[in-house]
Amino acid sequence: MHLDTLARLNAERAARRATVLVTDTGDGTQRLVTEAEIDRDPLADTLRKALAAGRSGLVEADERQIFLTVQAPPVRLVVIGAVHIAQALAPMARAVDLAVTVIDPRTAFATPERFPEIDLVPEWPDAVLGNRVPALDRYCAVAALSHDPKIDDPALKAALGAGCLYVGALGSRKTHAARVERLTQAGFPPEDIARIRAPIGLDIAAVSPAEIAVAILAEIVSTLRRPRQDR
Repeated sequence: MHLDTLARLNAERAARRATVLVTDTGDGTQRLVTEAEIDRDPLADTLRKALAAGRSGLVEADERQIFLTVQAPPVRLVVIGAVHIAQALAPMARAVDLAVTVIDPRTAFATPERFPEIDLVPEWPDAVLGNRVPALDRYCAVAALSHDPKIDDPALKAALGAGCLYVGALGSRKTHAARVERLTQAGFPPEDIARIRAPIGLDIAAVSPAEIAVAILAEIVSTLRRPRQDR
């Protein structure tokens, strides 16, 4: 690998941006394709699928064997609200290799006893996002579960502004209609607000907190594994 290619790759990694290193196994030529460049690449569809799968491997293009080395940032899940659903969701998400942070200023809920071995931040979301908690980005999923606009809304605004891969919020359609009105008044355009999955989670007729957690995690994984143009 050329030094300039390695330098670009390291810079993209440090900035939590995805890349695919395309290597022609026949002649050894390489090119680094950043996520921002994929749409203009002749292998765009193939690269999008490889990036969505998060897996490196051989592909065939124009009767040549091409090796794709995928570098995608680790996905982080930020849960807003240390509620019963979050208690079930956090360990499930860790089991599928998501880095999990739970944020809730209500210290009666945000306790290590309720969230063992979970990164727990008992503070207001707008006070810690980008400060104590790393800034949100395109490789973050945000699940707003507190059911309290004072806690959920700042996180939803931050998630929409950061272009997070998944943004979901707990609540009924009536609750969400009120949320839409608040976000509209805050200046968010309809297309941004429409990115919020509400009611949160896949429709599996979930009832218990654990079942709702399963629905949420399934929706996050489904979103993650679809190529970005299909989301």
